[in-house]
Amino acid sequence: MLNNNGKASDHLANERTFLAWIRTSISIIVFGFVVAKFGITLRQFLRLQNEAAQSGALSLGIGIGFMVMGVFMAFVAMIRYRLTLRLLEAGQFKPARGIIVFLGMLTALFGLVLVAYLVLTAHSF
Repeated sequence: MLNNNGKASDHLANERTFLAWIRTSISIIVFGFVVAKFGITLRQFLRLQNEAAQSGALSLGIGIGFMVMGVFMAFVAMIRYRLTLRLLEAGQFKPARGIIVFLGMLTALFGLVLVAYLVLTAHSF
């Protein structure tokens, strides 16, 4: 039973938020893996067809970028969970602002990279 160190519902909400961040980071990591693996597979397929593979390296780079972003989000989720836990126990919770904006901008940037990649590679096939 929690005394004045925050309500149980607040702590449970913190855990649900943490798990949502983890699910999202896992999804981004898997998406990055699929993009990278697709680029490798495409390059091998084109090599079998005796055609030059131009986009495979770019797919690998984008995929690795997404995977790194997913790992980064998992670390941020863990840090944010621990910080929120301490703030709830101290009765001094403050909502996150900076990290939300940063991760939102980072996600938008990766989305724009994917759009640019699709536009650039659409003409080569």
